Amino acid sequence: MNTFSRHRIRPQLTSISVWTLAVLVACLGAHALWEYLLPRAPHVANALAGGLLAAGATALGTVPVMFSQTLSDKVQDTMFGFGAGVMLAACAFSLVAPGLDAAGQLGHGPWGSGFIVGGAILLGAAVLLTMDRLLPHEHFIKGKEGIEVHRLRRTWLFVFAIALHNLPEGLAIGVGYVGNDPVQGSALATGIAIQDVPEGLVVALALLSAGYSRAFSVALGMLSGLVEPLGAVVGALVVGWSAELLPWGLGFAAGAMLFVISHEIIPESHRKGHEVFATGGLMIGFVLMMLLDTALG
Repeated sequence: MNTFSRHRIRPQLTSISVWTLAVLVACLGAHALWEYLLPRAPHVANALAGGLLAAGATALGTVPVMFSQTLSDKVQDTMFGFGAGVMLAACAFSLVAPGLDAAGQLGHGPWGSGFIVGGAILLGAAVLLTMDRLLPHEHFIKGKEGIEVHRLRRTWLFVFAIALHNLPEGLAIGVGYVGNDPVQGSALATGIAIQDVPEGLVVALALLSAGYSRAFSVALGMLSGLVEPLGAVVGALVVGWSAELLPWGLGFAAGAMLFVISHEIIPESHRKGHEVFATGGLMIGFVLMMLLDTALG
């Protein structure tokens, strides 16, 4: 091995060691928190576990970036489409349908249940649209958006974009554990985690292609997943506080996810001219999540 190769690999190995230690410490802390919550608020403990599963999947997806070259645009767009398909099926089978059932169990008729869940969907999308307009952030391809973008470094614009993307996923996981039995909630968390593996890879690759170092791209990609357990706990706490909020929470999470799918993921997957591959990925992701949800639920 020549001197150049040793100098190139050594910093990467050091970064991997540091982040491995940080992940181990975080896992120990999360396990302690889970043990504390389990006898007191089991639905919140389950939501935390589901959110951590999704965060771990995101982190796992970033690891190949430390060693491999950038994937082709065609592969990245296929991964975007796959994630969109998983999220679409999760909205339909794990959020909207249980939301309608929950509203019916509270005494609302078909029209009342539809208006409640439909209104919550629109509310969730409106909140995400407001955040999209007010928070400065940067799309991976489209560029900068939001107010006062010139005052923030591009790194934090990426962080805002990633947070906007992952927040509704975390909320959906948390609300799913309140609105469904644990097995069906786990199906939703598993489906989101599956699509988070390629999502973590795409996020890290996008940061790498934007000019950031390999180690920094992996680290920030891993950190982006931490929004999901936070959102899961918040969603479980808020909706678990009152049964009346359950259909609203399920619909709100679905609306937030639908906004991200339509406003962010699908446009990004089609922007470079690989619509067929992106659509194929979407169809496969939708069917996979549908099978997970219906078989486990």
